[in-house]
Amino acid sequence: MSTETITTGRLAELRRRLAEIVGERGLIEDQDEKLPYLRDQRGRYIGKSPLVVRPASTEEVAQVVRLCAEAAVPLVPQGGNTGLVAGSIPFEAGEEIVLNLGRMNRVRALDAENFTITVEAGCILQQIQQAAEEADRLFPLSLGAEGSCQIGGNLSTNAGGVQVLRYGNARDLVLGLEVVLPDGQVWDGLRSLRKDNTGYDLKQLFIGAEGTLGVITAAVLKLYARPREVVTAFAAVRDPGAAVSLLGRCRAASGESVTSFELLPRIALDFACRHVEGCQDPLEAPHEWYVLIELFGGREKGGLREALEETLMTAYEEGLVGDASLAETEAQRAAFWRLREGVVEAQRHEGGSIKHDVSVPVSRVPAFIAEASAAVAKACEGIRPVAFGHVGDGNIHFNLSQPEGADTATYLERWDELNSLVHDIVHRFGGSISAEHGIGRMKRDENARFKSPLELEMMRRVKAAFDPQGLMNPGKLL
Repeated sequence: MSTETITTGRLAELRRRLAEIVGERGLIEDQDEKLPYLRDQRGRYIGKSPLVVRPASTEEVAQVVRLCAEAAVPLVPQGGNTGLVAGSIPFEAGEEIVLNLGRMNRVRALDAENFTITVEAGCILQQIQQAAEEADRLFPLSLGAEGSCQIGGNLSTNAGGVQVLRYGNARDLVLGLEVVLPDGQVWDGLRSLRKDNTGYDLKQLFIGAEGTLGVITAAVLKLYARPREVVTAFAAVRDPGAAVSLLGRCRAASGESVTSFELLPRIALDFACRHVEGCQDPLEAPHEWYVLIELFGGREKGGLREALEETLMTAYEEGLVGDASLAETEAQRAAFWRLREGVVEAQRHEGGSIKHDVSVPVSRVPAFIAEASAAVAKACEGIRPVAFGHVGDGNIHFNLSQPEGADTATYLERWDELNSLVHDIVHRFGGSISAEHGIGRMKRDENARFKSPLELEMMRRVKAAFDPQGLMNPGKLL
């Protein structure tokens, strides 16, 4: 359907019927008010849409989807719009209606004894974390955008974060889903069972599907025991190889209590300390590489601190660790994490940054960083690789800051070239070009380079089975 067809022939009638479903407060038409829903976080994509529709219930979502299916109008499901691959941004043609789930933000139920919480798709991640904490439980999904991202988007993109090592990705935290299918039918799969061996695990089709198979409207999520002991350390390591070795030692010494294990290069600390308020070097002397380690335990003074201290001391004696500091207070722990979070914020102050969200087997992280760093340095003189992230699960954010003094626009024109260079190396290492951000629009064509023809055909068959008209988030993922 063309933009002209919607605008001149059918938009007025469509708008009238949508208003009957969601009310006037559920529609956004003003250009300025629509803009936050049409622009991606990094400002690389700005789409167009005649309407942003914001339903307040599953039934309203179903009616909107059914109406658009009948009218053959494509939909772009959207949560908090904090994604980084333009998966929730409409195209520039203006043919798609944005379906934002932000008004569906209720916690429907919390069963502390079953360790579950049932939430609507528009719930802010931090809201779910707080509800769990009030019930003396833990919801472990944790990422930088948790104050604004919505759980529906987290599930649709299979979000990762800093605690994947211990608790898994978003898909590992889901027991059941409620989904509006592309024809407007509602699948009620809100089961709270740990064991249900009655056929295909349908919920997993929608987790990570980026809204291309249906609209997630609610979910039953797993909760965990709230930790009584939290031990956090910031340590200088000899190199990424030493970091991987230290990770294995910490896992063994703590009885698999390592929750987070983050790798940071010196350049990342320099950026953060230079540009982000509250960031300061935690150790007395500079080092080339660091790790941020956090352990959760079930008992206060349960021995985790001693186990980590002993592990770090042994590693120091063997030359793997150069220095380390264990947090003595909650403020010091927060300062360590502020430094990790500041690395993300600080990069924009250093000019253009070409991003890579990649993963390789944990054992191959050191070799990947070395090979990829050498390759981009050869391709672009003066480039500044910033390789950091969740080394505990093999997910490295291999970001490339522009050479000092370079023209930012000219440098960013090399985005596709440098992406291809890095992704080819990732592929040789048996890795993934998208570890936790998804494919969306930005990586769609690149993804097709690495998926086998059979794998792509299987994905297309699934898409065709659920969405034969191709109206649900078209042009994304596939």
